[in-house]
Amino acid sequence: MTTLVVLFNLKPGVSAEQYEAWARAVDLPTVRKLPSVAEFQVYRAGSLLGSSEAAPYQYIEVIRLHDLQALFADIGTPVMQKVASEFQAVADAPQFIVCNALD
Repeated sequence: MTTLVVLFNLKPGVSAEQYEAWARAVDLPTVRKLPSVAEFQVYRAGSLLGSSEAAPYQYIEVIRLHDLQALFADIGTPVMQKVASEFQAVADAPQFIVCNALD
């Protein structure tokens, strides 16, 4: 199963409360309904293990996919184009990393 990991910080002026409210109300329920998505979770990053130093990213999304190619079709829908646009408005240079397990 392919997993998409998204690492990002919020853009200046976007509060954690604002982003998290949107993520709970819009992003999580919408993405979880996509046929290509098996599981989707957003994590608020904390400190680095064994340290009080902040993690280099504020948020991490983990999207487990049934099919990566099907995700591209899902993203092309008007609903997901709106969600993607709203995400890009709050996320500062998100990094989308395609991962495959070493079964």
